[in-house]
Amino acid sequence: MKAYWIAHVDVTDAEQYTQYTSRAPAAFAKYGARFLARGGRSEALEGGPARQRNVVIEFDSYEQAVACYESAEYQEAKAHREGVAVAQIVIVEGVV
Repeated sequence: MKAYWIAHVDVTDAEQYTQYTSRAPAAFAKYGARFLARGGRSEALEGGPARQRNVVIEFDSYEQAVACYESAEYQEAKAHREGVAVAQIVIVEGVV
């Protein structure tokens, strides 16, 4: 069953954030991630203001989604995001 990363991100240092965005694709490629939405136009309808970036990434399974997050490749990229962005990332299992 497919699974999805749903990420809401506010970037505080766009220049430094590129250190994350240049490294993270290695992990996404390794685990077969497919971007369904990435930073396009958005509008918060409930729960407060929308974050600057909203991202939805599809994986073939929940296990792959978790493995991607826990991978050395992603953790190395994530280290470059810390302190230059505030992110909420949730992994959600899809429906049949």
